[in-house]
Amino acid sequence: MSVQGPQLPVGTQVVLRVAAPDDQGGTAQRGATGRVAGIVPDGRYLVKLVDGRETVARRDQLSLRTAYQDEALELTQPDGDRLVREHTIFAVVVGSRAFGLDTDASDTDTRGVYVAPTESFWSLAKPPMHVDGPEPEWFSWEVERFCELALKANPNLLEVLHSPLVVQQTALGAELVEMRRAFLSQLAYQTYSGYVLSQFKKLEADFRRDGAPKWKHVMHLIRLLLSARSLLLEAELVVDVGPYRERLLAVKRGELPWDEVEKWRLTLHAELDDALARTVLPATPDVARVDDWLHSVRRRSLG
Repeated sequence: MSVQGPQLPVGTQVVLRVAAPDDQGGTAQRGATGRVAGIVPDGRYLVKLVDGRETVARRDQLSLRTAYQDEALELTQPDGDRLVREHTIFAVVVGSRAFGLDTDASDTDTRGVYVAPTESFWSLAKPPMHVDGPEPEWFSWEVERFCELALKANPNLLEVLHSPLVVQQTALGAELVEMRRAFLSQLAYQTYSGYVLSQFKKLEADFRRDGAPKWKHVMHLIRLLLSARSLLLEAELVVDVGPYRERLLAVKRGELPWDEVEKWRLTLHAELDDALARTVLPATPDVARVDDWLHSVRRRSLG
């Protein structure tokens, strides 16, 4: 079985899939473990084995150490692209087009949810929990992983459930959307606010070092705070930025001074604190409802 993949960086732990001559006149046996030490002129990898010997091997003669045993057992994960094509229950456009922040240069980012057939979980080789593809700018989660992350108030997942730009929706997808309020809770305060705080620390370091942060990232962090504020106050996630479009785009273009952006951010954080004190959202999401629905999905996906 040939194993191809992206270029391996120096330091990657690998296992030889075939026996190969070593630099001491001996043989490095199949299954020998080492680390990538470099790339030789003909494109093969220089591998330093754990006992100090060195050998060279093509990419298809190497396995990642973490994957070697699965490959040796020929455990082949179900085709992720096929799962997305045949079992997607819900897909939407997210990103700038859903936020109302798109320009002529904006990409169309699609995110979806698929349901792997129940029988596929009975195999040693489980279906993937997420798939990047099959189309460019398309990313999907298996329904169980999607529910798990959405219950933790992950902004990316909640935005999928509330995007107005629906690409695909089956009967199961409609049930998921109908249940979307079950995912909403006060956990959003921590996930949204905490993420923005951690990211702004990095952006402030960029600003001190380079004189300017990544303004597009700054814009989306401010957008997250606006979204979290409306979520806590209205128990509804509003994806479109509405009247804040032009000011946010000005941030993206770097037209607002850093001090003004920082003042806006701090004001929004204070408003989030106030919104949390007055929110009607429950302290935790309705896990039982989501779990019951997931059980029913698994039953209906048999056969």
